[in-house]
Amino acid sequence: MKSIKILMATLLLLSTFLSYADIKNVTTENVTIAGSCSQCKEGIEAAAFEKNISKANWDKETKVAAVTYDSKKTSLDAILKKIALAGYDNKSYLAPDDAYAKLEECCRYERIGKNEVVAQKKMAGHEHDAGSMETINKAKSADADPLKPVLDAYYAVKDALVSSDGNATSAKATSLVKALKAVKMDELGSEQHMVWMKVMKDLNFDAEHIEETKDLGHQRDHFSSLSENMYKLIKSAKPSQAVYYQHCPMAKEGKGANWLSQVSAIKNPYYGAQMLNCGKTTETLK
Repeated sequence: MKSIKILMATLLLLSTFLSYADIKNVTTENVTIAGSCSQCKEGIEAAAFEKNISKANWDKETKVAAVTYDSKKTSLDAILKKIALAGYDNKSYLAPDDAYAKLEECCRYERIGKNEVVAQKKMAGHEHDAGSMETINKAKSADADPLKPVLDAYYAVKDALVSSDGNATSAKATSLVKALKAVKMDELGSEQHMVWMKVMKDLNFDAEHIEETKDLGHQRDHFSSLSENMYKLIKSAKPSQAVYYQHCPMAKEGKGANWLSQVSAIKNPYYGAQMLNCGKTTETLK
């Protein structure tokens, strides 16, 4: 009997080793992921799986997934983003509403995070006191565009580049980095949320690189890709004030580059005073 137990333990250890053998630089982390049934288990594990890179084992009872991945090829954050896009809330990302809606009826877990946000907003709306400016301000804050601070910080970076001031551009990028990190995903609309999860990593990457250097050429290179992702994000948000999407055909050695502006007049951030009015508005977002 004892020998059988030893054999079983050995086989268990061997199977565990083999399950991880295809993943190098193994890191395993336990994460709570919302779900309710065996189909959720299949969905979560399918979303986390990438051959030789990542996998997950989700427990229906505890709602905890053991996420195993190659730390040199991916990250827990990237895996949790894919799981959220598949419809499952987790500690880092809330699933877009349309992804959640596509889940089978048995998979419709209670969305505590979403419900708490909705409840707080309703409470803020009902607890109005004619003599309380604080309550009024809270209501205004709840209705505010959650991406406006990001767009305003982006405009400040753009304006510093128009002035060809590398020091100012770096300083304004610091504010942009802070604004990006302060975005509350649970305040974004469904489409905004989906786009945000796709571009947030690249937005942070470019903003941080602009912040870290005073070299205008390097800043403008990153501003180009930053602008492309900002365009995707702001277009999904349907801004209340017009945003002008503008293009310079001469930038990037004739390949062309785009930017967003709060005014229709062309003020080129890629050349500044050298070719201040080079470009045109190709689209107006509103």
